Amino acid sequence: MSDLPELSQQTGKDENYRVLARKYRPRDFSDLIGQEPMVRTLTNAFKTGRIAQAWMLTGVRGVGKTTTARILARALNYETDTVDKPSIELPEMGVHCQAIMEGRHVDVIEMDAASHTGIDDIREIIEQVRYVPVSARYKVFIIDEVHMLSTAAFNGLLKTLEEPPPHVKFVFATTEIRKVPVTILSRTQRFDLRRVDAGTLVQHLQKIAALEKVEIEPEALAMVARAAEGSVRDSLSILDQAIAHAAGKVEAQTVRAMLGLADRARIIDLFEHLMSGDLPAALGEFRSQYDAGADPAVILTDLAEFTHLVTRLRFVPEAADDASLSEEERERGTAFAQRMSVRAMSRAWQMLLKGIGEVQNAFRPVAAAEMVLIRIAHAADLPNLDDAIRMAQDMAENGAPASGQNGPAGNGGGARAVVGGNATAVGQPAATPTQARPAPTMRLVASQPAPVAQPAAATPEAEQVETPKFTPLASIADIIKLAETHRDPVFRGHVKRFVRPVSFGPGRISVQLDAGAPATLVFDMQNKLHEWLGERWTISTSREGGGRTLAEDEQTARETALGEAALDPTVAAILQSFPGAKIVDVRMPESDMPEELDEIDVDAAAQAAIDAGFDDEDDFET
Repeated sequence: MSDLPELSQQTGKDENYRVLARKYRPRDFSDLIGQEPMVRTLTNAFKTGRIAQAWMLTGVRGVGKTTTARILARALNYETDTVDKPSIELPEMGVHCQAIMEGRHVDVIEMDAASHTGIDDIREIIEQVRYVPVSARYKVFIIDEVHMLSTAAFNGLLKTLEEPPPHVKFVFATTEIRKVPVTILSRTQRFDLRRVDAGTLVQHLQKIAALEKVEIEPEALAMVARAAEGSVRDSLSILDQAIAHAAGKVEAQTVRAMLGLADRARIIDLFEHLMSGDLPAALGEFRSQYDAGADPAVILTDLAEFTHLVTRLRFVPEAADDASLSEEERERGTAFAQRMSVRAMSRAWQMLLKGIGEVQNAFRPVAAAEMVLIRIAHAADLPNLDDAIRMAQDMAENGAPASGQNGPAGNGGGARAVVGGNATAVGQPAATPTQARPAPTMRLVASQPAPVAQPAAATPEAEQVETPKFTPLASIADIIKLAETHRDPVFRGHVKRFVRPVSFGPGRISVQLDAGAPATLVFDMQNKLHEWLGERWTISTSREGGGRTLAEDEQTARETALGEAALDPTVAAILQSFPGAKIVDVRMPESDMPEELDEIDVDAAAQAAIDAGFDDEDDFET
């Protein structure tokens, strides 16, 4: 990792304050952290002269895609008094470097595909490609969020991307690589920018805190690094906020309150209460953390993270050396890993994973979180399947449970089985002869139920098990049709704009919601389907993997239709007859379509338009 030589010159207090994410933005490849494989590949390519014509940079937000694109543009156009060739080594600012890094160089064109999605925007790029650079060595086109381009725009870019002029380079950046067509990917050199691990982020934040002359506790740095989830930009934004929030020394308690986090030590206490089956203590600890300002979903998330840490320490003890871990997490996590069973930890992890989603979607998150904790504490005191089978065999052979069994959590607590309807602790002294009773029967919830004698005569109604049938829904378009049938334009518009399909099945639909979707849209979908179909559908949400919205499909179809209309000989002749005219829209009702387009008399159509009052300055709508 770099010692930030360029950044050390920026530590003065400017009149116009700049946030840390901009102030300490990398200026060369040595400043990039956590991306060593990419830097090594580019270094070898530049040294051997095997420079690609286009690059595709992909990764999560904040790992440095746009910054890397600008550094690439700087390296391609590097020019000093002693260096006049593309170079990865950028020891000093060259002729074009400052303008490129500030995004204002005339030969480095940056475009945000999120706001320039159409074929017209790509046509402008294709037109500029023909001209040589004004002052630099290469003309570099940087297209950010390239996955947002429409299908027509991607198709328009293909030929130019495959055979660009020698003076042109393309750099694409995207967070959704799966949405980029394979035809585009095959014409680029792809680099996957990795998430930066928490330990590397902690070291990076320590250097920046030293440059800013800010005192910050190591535990606070670890919290910031964990909250950033591998994003350098997010870590700097959180650090900036923590410095402003503290107004002095940044302490762990300050960062914890700012982020709404629970105390890691108290999370470990909660974990211990749950794994020992001490439900009153667990609920009391949860309420105490909630009253202190911790979010219920965050508490469960932290609990899941610690469960994962304990499980990982069980198999990889070296994980305790992670710089982002506190001393208490190392010591107590290692102790739990040595005495807890993997089955108990795996069971807790699965229940927490499901419970976090329930809490996030619940109307009362606190109550939902408490119910999750109750399930975990109850499960911690139950025997696993192997123990249950062994206890059943002991009961059948000896008439009494085997002694000395431990619970699945490995904490020495006795596991319980339901015997004759009452809870009997395994490991208690056997009944004395004077207390002998008929041998009890034992029912194990975790095992398969024993065969039950069938009644002598079963009625036909009892033999029939009706399987629920659901109306087949195969796409979002089917839901739109239902909304149109029942005259609900508001619901139809929301589904059309914000819902991305993930999967459809009998009675269940999985979708991804775009930003800006109403908070109650999932519940509205469930209620509408129940009202319109008389069936209870389960609507679940996913954070990734969704397809295109219907609004995006319609926009793509419209752009394609406009492009095809412009190529039609008849329309082209009309446009030529009326300079300044343009195609506003394309409407093709089947009842109005002529059988043969060749039968249209262009001159007659033009004369009719003139008679109708159109002149050369008016738009002619086709």
